[in-house]
Amino acid sequence: MRATELLAPTLREAPADAEVVSHRLLLRAGFIRRVAAGVYNYLPLAVRVIKKIEQIIREEMDRQGGQELLMPILQPAELWQESGRWDVYGPELFRLKDRHDRDFALGPTHEEIITTLVRGEVNSYKQLPLLLYQIQNKYRDERRPRFGLMRGREFIMKDLYSFDRDEEGLQISYLKMHEAYTRIFQRCGLRFRPVEADSGAIGGSETHEFMVLAESGEASVLFCESGACDYAANVERAAQVSPPEKVKDNLKNIAEKETPDCRTIEEVSQFLGIAAQDIIKTLLYETEAEAVAVLVRGDRDVNEIKLLNTLGCLRVNLAGEETIRKVTGASRGFSGPVGLKGIKIIADLEVASIINAAAGANKDNIHWINVNPGRDFSIDIITDVRMVEDGEPCPCCGQKLKEARGIEVGQIFKLGIKYSKLLGATYLDEGGKVKPVIMGCYGIGVTRTMAAAIEQNNDQDGIIWPAAIAPFHAVIIPVNTKDAGQTALAEAIYARLAAAGLETILDDRAERAGVKFKDADLIGCPLRITVGAKALTERQIEVRVRRTGETTMIPEEKLESAVLELLKEL
Repeated sequence: MRATELLAPTLREAPADAEVVSHRLLLRAGFIRRVAAGVYNYLPLAVRVIKKIEQIIREEMDRQGGQELLMPILQPAELWQESGRWDVYGPELFRLKDRHDRDFALGPTHEEIITTLVRGEVNSYKQLPLLLYQIQNKYRDERRPRFGLMRGREFIMKDLYSFDRDEEGLQISYLKMHEAYTRIFQRCGLRFRPVEADSGAIGGSETHEFMVLAESGEASVLFCESGACDYAANVERAAQVSPPEKVKDNLKNIAEKETPDCRTIEEVSQFLGIAAQDIIKTLLYETEAEAVAVLVRGDRDVNEIKLLNTLGCLRVNLAGEETIRKVTGASRGFSGPVGLKGIKIIADLEVASIINAAAGANKDNIHWINVNPGRDFSIDIITDVRMVEDGEPCPCCGQKLKEARGIEVGQIFKLGIKYSKLLGATYLDEGGKVKPVIMGCYGIGVTRTMAAAIEQNNDQDGIIWPAAIAPFHAVIIPVNTKDAGQTALAEAIYARLAAAGLETILDDRAERAGVKFKDADLIGCPLRITVGAKALTERQIEVRVRRTGETTMIPEEKLESAVLELLKEL
């Protein structure tokens, strides 16, 4: 590709609303242009990267026995109503009506479509297992589209669905996809971790997220730093180690203490002269069905995902002032479990073993001291309901957990019979008995992977693409386009590298060499090949590695083989 023919409009500065590195660099390097909030044009350089990621995905899906198909983006509401998700998916679902006033949705995911397809086409155990996938645009009406391609309203995704006879078959399919995803992100040249995660709106019994590690990641992951243990989990899923049982043989008498205007844990801690970990923090939450009280240690935070899963509800939100006053008789900051009636009390594991703690007295400006669970109040549910933090023990081996930031680029789910039961996808086993198909779901954000690769691979000058997904392998820059010898040699190198199967840009623009060098660094191709005066006189070609900045002089006759060797390392 010649630069004079390439649509790659680079910018010296990024728009002010570009918040993260990938968004800024994709705009500056001429990969994308904004159409509307969360909606983008993908320019030629971006399309080349996307196609390379897609090709890696296709090869690994096919390697595991996947079959590619293509399903409609426009989905009838009846299927979503049949699964029960039409009313519960939420405002992220793009809904529309056709001219006959029939309801449709733009597909954010395809469980309903694929399950009804299999329901109509599969009826025997002999047709299972099946691995069916597509690569297609998805649509989610994000309330706040942000971070460029990281959280858009239209994006490209690969979704594969597995169909098996039983749980053993599902486990095989799940492990196949785990292996395939590992190979995909390795081949894309990314540093990543598979972590235990929450299944969210998709549902299912087991799920792993594949996180590209980057300081700008919007998610936190905790992993065992011992090296001997492979435990890793999204912070929403990370499990705490059960606290040791405390001997409760020195229980003090409960007493009221005035705590004027002490509403926060910090204020109560300072006023009473006790540690935050010796305070029971009581938070009231509302679900679609009821209000509940949640107890955690004063130095801990409630994990609302764990709480939602414990309650089996659709949503949890912190209660408002009116609800707090109605339930406790006090204002916010003075809630406590002692004497709390008519409401379910859920306590974290640490709270159940706490001794002589402070807690709100359900009276303004009053706290209890020497509160002890079991003696002074009852608990309805004792469970892990808090956020796990950096430095806590690993639940598998007891060594320390380390926190890192990550970008979710893929997730795999064990769905079981959630959708097949609701939508009637069954098969006849060897004995002629009707059984529900056992399902799994496996997604990769293609455009998100492109953005994540930039978040992990960049410097002050621009993008640094891993060679496997770079838009081009190298850019060839004649220093002086007015020098006939330099342009002729650059053209010859361009032709030779193309014949060797290498993808290159020949920067034939009538621009200063410095401008070309800056654009080359900004776009981030792995290699820069410079053709200057010395190339003509000494027949030595300068090759610069974008990632390291290392420059090597290579004899002209050995250029193809040298470039191929360099790319293997990148």
